[in-house]
Amino acid sequence: MRFVVATHGHCFDGLASATLFTRLIQETREEPTSFVYRACGYGPDQAKANDGLLDGDENAILDYRYAASSALSWFFDHHPTAFGTPEERGHFDQRQPSGRFFFDPTYSSCTRLVSDISAKTFGVETPALRELVRWADKIDAARFTSAEEAISRDEPVMRLATVVEHHGDDLFLATTIPKLLTKTLLELATSSRIEQAYLPLGQKHTEFIDLIRAKSQLKDGVVLADLTDQTLQSLGKFVTYALFPQSTYSVVVGVIDSSAKISVGYNPWSGQPRKADISAICARYGGGGHPFVGGVSLALSDVARARTIALQVAQELGSCV
Repeated sequence: MRFVVATHGHCFDGLASATLFTRLIQETREEPTSFVYRACGYGPDQAKANDGLLDGDENAILDYRYAASSALSWFFDHHPTAFGTPEERGHFDQRQPSGRFFFDPTYSSCTRLVSDISAKTFGVETPALRELVRWADKIDAARFTSAEEAISRDEPVMRLATVVEHHGDDLFLATTIPKLLTKTLLELATSSRIEQAYLPLGQKHTEFIDLIRAKSQLKDGVVLADLTDQTLQSLGKFVTYALFPQSTYSVVVGVIDSSAKISVGYNPWSGQPRKADISAICARYGGGGHPFVGGVSLALSDVARARTIALQVAQELGSCV
């Protein structure tokens, strides 16, 4: 039995979800099963969970947008923007009675959703992966005590999460998930492989903080940072909140690899209520996410349009403060 697991790539929750799902299948199947992991993303050049990828005997999509494919066997997601069209939602509703299709936007992480369904529906408990579930939930829901804690990399698991964000492709998933199933999360996070991968990223993280400080403007409670004059490796989610604690929202636009990306977020430490649904705003521009954080990806040739969208989003959020 060949299982294809298409999960959100370059994302700690995507990695952790695939790990929990792998354990679920291992515990509920008697026949030999092999796993192929596909890292999916929303950028123009990133893999999409479509028929071309879903070529296993059984196929799963985790922590990623739904695909109305007859090849799809399993689905787990928690994003309000999981369904791009009413037809996709209708396809999901038709398949849901099979007992393998799960969607719950009230969950703060897909990893916890997979963990809970594994236990409640299939009777598969995963105590050895409890720390992985806890950290995936904390990171994806931004359950940090402060913005400073969110951008700190003192914790080994936060360094691992940084490595995943930068290197979480198919090969990384294929080599890392088996280790998470046999080692503790801390053992993996402190391994020489992860520590060595993090070293250059740690320097980049420091440089990114300085770049945000130099390129950001605060207006009407919204931080707008235009970083499109250079190519970056990622757009940090929490740096603006640490540098501008009085801000309610942030909009960061930049160039990553061959895409123009816009990262939008709500500052949970601002003391101000969140009045905007960020996932809905991003969805209007072809993106998605959660009510409190989301993003939009465009082709590299659309950098000018990305700047325009970023400004429009910042102005809309400013009107909500």
